[in-house]
Amino acid sequence: MDKNLFVKAVNKNVRSSPRKLALVCNFIKGKKVDLALRDLMFTRKRIAKEVTKTVKSAISNAENNNQYDIDNLFIREAYVGKSLVMKRYRPRAKGRASPIKKPFSRITIVLEEKKLTKDKK
Repeated sequence: MDKNLFVKAVNKNVRSSPRKLALVCNFIKGKKVDLALRDLMFTRKRIAKEVTKTVKSAISNAENNNQYDIDNLFIREAYVGKSLVMKRYRPRAKGRASPIKKPFSRITIVLEEKKLTKDKK
C-alpha cells in the first residue's frame, strides 16, 4: 500500500461509562459503514446516537478531506477510552456522605477504504 487508507474521528466527552459504550462499539467493528449506521439506528441503547454521530463525522472526514469513496469504507477500529469523572456526593444516614462517580468517555472510530474486487468466483 503506497498511501494511507485510514481516517478517524474522535468524540471526546461523551456522558456515559466506557463499559456501556464498548458494547455498542464492538457491535459495529468490521462492518461496512452503511450497515453499521443501519444497525446503530435500530440498536436499543441510548448511547448509540453518540456513536452514530461519531461514525458520520468519520465518513465526512473521509469524503471531504481524503476524497475516499463512501461505498468502500469499513469500520477498521471502534474503541472507547476513559475521560474525566465528575465526582458528586449523596447524603446518607447519620451525617455521612457516599460518593457518586459520573464517568465520561472518548469514542474513537477508524475507517478504512478497501478496494473491492469484482473478479471473485
